[in-house]
Amino acid sequence: MGKRIVIALGGNALGENLPEQMAAVRGTARAIADLIQAGHEVVVAHGNGPQVGMIQKAMAELTRSDPERYIPCPLSVCVAMSQGYIGYDLQNALREELMDRGIDKGVATVLTQVEVDPADPAFQHPTKPIGAFMTREEADKLVAERGYDVVEDAGRGWRRVVASPKPVSIVEIKSIRDMVAAGLVVVACGGGGIPVFKTDGHHLKGAAAVIDKDFAACTLAWQLDADCLIILTAVEKVAIHFGKPNVEWLSYLTPARARAYMDDGEFAPGSMLPKVQAAVEFAESAPGRTALITLLEKAGEGIEGRTGTLIRQ
Repeated sequence: MGKRIVIALGGNALGENLPEQMAAVRGTARAIADLIQAGHEVVVAHGNGPQVGMIQKAMAELTRSDPERYIPCPLSVCVAMSQGYIGYDLQNALREELMDRGIDKGVATVLTQVEVDPADPAFQHPTKPIGAFMTREEADKLVAERGYDVVEDAGRGWRRVVASPKPVSIVEIKSIRDMVAAGLVVVACGGGGIPVFKTDGHHLKGAAAVIDKDFAACTLAWQLDADCLIILTAVEKVAIHFGKPNVEWLSYLTPARARAYMDDGEFAPGSMLPKVQAAVEFAESAPGRTALITLLEKAGEGIEGRTGTLIRQ
């Protein structure tokens, strides 16, 4: 019997520019189509690290060209732009691959907002660098005029930093549920979703933040009542003692064992750590749920239990 699967793709897996992205999504589409052909329901979430940086840099250059006319583009709008153009390439590649296999399934991208909590401690300690490098004078001006947080970045110049809060809920979850129930392949939560706050009435206000795509995919998966969350990475399995002679590749982890390894500092922050954290969170969200961390091309084998790192209670 087929499973309901949410896949979290890394932004780096989609290339650094438009030609690279168009080539990369073809391989991505083949791996996803393999899962669909095997009878699974698939929802795709993705990162946008290189892409949103490129958009922000372009918008910053536009502002520099005429600051009186073009105000800095809000980060939430840049995330929305990245969702649109990544989704455009991804859904077209998936549509073509499925049609080539004789599979009659619609594919659609949902511009996805993700609610965050304005009281999240991450807003008090912004750490995520975004956008172009600036001179000290340019950075000071943005601090004075817009209240941005900035840091000096490894001697290369100054950059804006923003918060990375945890997701609370997916705003468009009902629409996504309805589309999945109708048999569509859905691309959602691009770049971790567009971070928004609830305000007075029914208005949603964009937040100057970046949501980790693995945590967003986890939230999407449990709100969709998925059976499995697949988090794709650059290695086939999670490892402890990574990069050392006594490296150990792990096929199975309980949440408790994963937490013990996290406490021991086995997983790198900003790399494997958030993937393991999101996998544990999903595995513990309800009985019978499993998370898998593996390579894109090994996802099918991983679902069958033949490779990857499986996390379950």
